Amino acid sequence: MSNTELAPEQVACGASRFTGVLHPRDVPLGGPRAIRVRRTLPQRERSLIGAWCFADHYGPHDVRAGTGMDVPPHPHTGLQTVSWLFSGEIEHRDSAGVHAVVRPGELNLMTAGAGICHSEVSQPVAPILHGVQLWVALPDADRHTDRDFAHFAPVPHAVGDADVRVFLGELDGVRSPVHTFTPLLGVQVDLPPGGVAELRVDPAFEHGVLLDQGEVSAGGTPLEVADLWYQSPGHDVVRLTNRGDTEARMLLLGGTPFAEELVMWWNFVGRSHDEIVEYRREWERHGDRFGSVDGYPGRRLSAPQLPNSTLIPRPNR
Repeated sequence: MSNTELAPEQVACGASRFTGVLHPRDVPLGGPRAIRVRRTLPQRERSLIGAWCFADHYGPHDVRAGTGMDVPPHPHTGLQTVSWLFSGEIEHRDSAGVHAVVRPGELNLMTAGAGICHSEVSQPVAPILHGVQLWVALPDADRHTDRDFAHFAPVPHAVGDADVRVFLGELDGVRSPVHTFTPLLGVQVDLPPGGVAELRVDPAFEHGVLLDQGEVSAGGTPLEVADLWYQSPGHDVVRLTNRGDTEARMLLLGGTPFAEELVMWWNFVGRSHDEIVEYRREWERHGDRFGSVDGYPGRRLSAPQLPNSTLIPRPNR
């Protein structure tokens, strides 16, 4: 998925002292008739949870009532994209030659490395589109790695009252086989009405809980749909409570604090203003860094104009 804002603000990613709840902002995806997505990362208050640097939550959206999701080929650098659906289907094509369908409960992880481009199009065969798109920043030692793509369908596992699907990392003795470049955790958690889950987590991680549906308290804090609750390192339990009378669903995200300074603009993750300028230049001149997508019936996205200021990373605190 692309950050398709016409005038994307400068986001200099680094750790912050924020603890609490990040509330989403609405962003159009895909042009004037776009679906709306709810974005919680990055924000000025907090731009990272571990290496998780971007979080969009969207739907339920009936793709029969409009264009649905149709994101033309667009570039990425220095990150991995995590596509996770609750319902619907998305056709993925990328410049590594991968043609795949994203389905509910199945992880699709694309590694951009030094550069990749891809397209994403919702499929009318599954008309209700509902899910999240997440980005993971790659550490400096690995950010120029080759393009790659991984798929994994985790099996639900009971932990207390909850059913969990571990799609990245390890929880309660269940480990995802998918490789990550920094220690990460990604889990879907489903809680029945009145259910409580005390999830044992790595105290070296910071964690976030992104609420998809239901009335949930995380660590005693009530959440609204699409809120992202943050818990700092030093805790070995994430406590979740379903306060409502319907099933609740959320994502638990975690990772060791990401110590490197990042500059993130549009679809690029880099380390300096000059890198971002070069990435944009190579995309606009159809350079080899990003390759091309075969099979998408349309034109690729053009990069927006850079701001009239230098993109500067915010120091880690």
